[in-house]
Amino acid sequence: MQKIEGNEKNLKQLLMNTKYTIHYYQRGYMWQRKHVAELIEDLTDEFLTSYKAGDTREAVKSYGIYFMGSIVLAGRDNAIIDGQQRLSSLTLLLMYLNNRLRENGQTYGTIEQMIFSESFGKKSFNLDIEDRQKCMNAIFSDEQSFDLTNESDSAKNLYDRYIDIAELFPSDAITDDMLLHFCDWLGERVFFIEIVAATEQDAYKIFVTMNDRGLSLTPTEMLKGYILSEIKNDARRKELDILWKQTVQDLTRGEPKGDEIFLKVWLRSQYAQTIRERRAGAVNQDYEIIGTSFHNWVRDNKDKLCLSAESDYEKFVLKFAEFSGVYQRIQRAEEVFSYDTRHVFYNARVSFTFQMQLLLATISSGDNQNIITQKINLTAMFVEMYILSRITQGRGLAYDTIKSYVFDLTKSIRGLSVGELKAELSRQYDKLGYDPAAILPDFALNRNNKRYIRHFLARIISFIEEQKGESSHYCEYVDTSGKNPYEVEHIISNHYENFTREYSDPADFSRWRNSIGALLLMRKKINASLSDADYNHKLAKYCSDDGNIYSASLGKEAYKNNPGFKKFIRDNDLPFKAYAQFGKAEIRERINLLVKLFSLIWNSDMFM
Repeated sequence: MQKIEGNEKNLKQLLMNTKYTIHYYQRGYMWQRKHVAELIEDLTDEFLTSYKAGDTREAVKSYGIYFMGSIVLAGRDNAIIDGQQRLSSLTLLLMYLNNRLRENGQTYGTIEQMIFSESFGKKSFNLDIEDRQKCMNAIFSDEQSFDLTNESDSAKNLYDRYIDIAELFPSDAITDDMLLHFCDWLGERVFFIEIVAATEQDAYKIFVTMNDRGLSLTPTEMLKGYILSEIKNDARRKELDILWKQTVQDLTRGEPKGDEIFLKVWLRSQYAQTIRERRAGAVNQDYEIIGTSFHNWVRDNKDKLCLSAESDYEKFVLKFAEFSGVYQRIQRAEEVFSYDTRHVFYNARVSFTFQMQLLLATISSGDNQNIITQKINLTAMFVEMYILSRITQGRGLAYDTIKSYVFDLTKSIRGLSVGELKAELSRQYDKLGYDPAAILPDFALNRNNKRYIRHFLARIISFIEEQKGESSHYCEYVDTSGKNPYEVEHIISNHYENFTREYSDPADFSRWRNSIGALLLMRKKINASLSDADYNHKLAKYCSDDGNIYSASLGKEAYKNNPGFKKFIRDNDLPFKAYAQFGKAEIRERINLLVKLFSLIWNSDMFM
């Protein structure tokens, strides 16, 4: 092995005017929403711990630092051997900050130099990866609609994670007047160890050595060491060690840090009592400390976990294994549709970050499978109701915005019986004050709620299908992985010049065109083929095999030879009707229809 160089570098030093590559045989960008959520939470929490109202930007140089680990590079082309996921995600965060600053009329030249560099008048991204260029350009330019059909899996994942960052970044905690401070801190106070090897072969040797032999104990291993050290019986300690290792093996199958993710969620859901106040300079509490060093938190909070006698430590290991089983069951329900746990699956489709914490909070040690299923379903139904309430009222689901509410809810439902849980969730439902008749007339598509509107429409269509006695096609409606996925379709084409007699100005036209009452779900290719078509031409497609029962309900044929649909309408007194034209009056009527459909699907009966 040739000479190895290791240097401490902050993010600015690492990225500014420096190009990096990734070789073709390496895996692509793989991070999911949960990884980005954890990164955003860790970074913003660390920043807010130091920031005080009135601080100058110069004061940032004395803020606490955040260590992001090592980056392993090889050769003259700076090939990233280890660190691609982190650098890619941080670049997405920089792009988000840059776009937000532009929206506010602010500039921060250093950020752009950390994202791209210029040579001979040509700009190129510092993460110089060919199959991501179009996607990176779209993100950097803040394009609201980018066609991902022919893009690589890495590019699609990058675009999705950028949308996640925009949703998860705590804009209410890090306000516009603090953005430049945060940018300074991110660039100057977030550190790495850059390890540079002369050859790629040497770099891989370093990577393997670090992961196999040279790394310190993980937080999970340190926690295990502490717990098992309190168990004096050698034979019993050996049995529990085997159980712990098997549990960790199960948790890390397919997710290298799955054990750590589980432990954070479990401890927060079952044991955390305090959370940091939502103000700059506030001190971290149980919730935040568990997120950064759960192994130390357990040691320092034995009383909260009732750890006193040797038998208590044995029970902790048994609960660790027991709750990990429930956790993995919920994971499967999130990933694979099952009618018995369908609401868990629904919430996962809109990537609700806190679902696992809330569902685990209701579980008590010793609950049988039937009780667990009931608790999971009741809580998941409320979660879906909460999502609906927030999104339709334009309030969003940014991580930091709802964290305190979710934590309070976690404590209020912790360990309740099924009967107690029903009563509490019913009370929480009443507190939402959700009234579709008051909210839906103003609910419209925008850049931040498209995934939710697709989900709501998919739920409505699949509900009608089920009521007709047919199979639900919900999974098809929300699956975006294929080349021809379902997308939100505007019934009114985007040509204001053709509608000037009905709409007073372009803004008025846009409001009505994006109304929930003027939207459908259709296949992407159909959407594209109909984009400029008039209503009569569109209606023929809506009522054909290319449509669905909700789109077809705009035409007369849906009400002929369709006994299941007509019975559904009659039994629920629904104002479905066909339309020969489609304008403001028709949109109002469709909104009234949706008010009734929303009330049928989402209501307090869910908790009876």
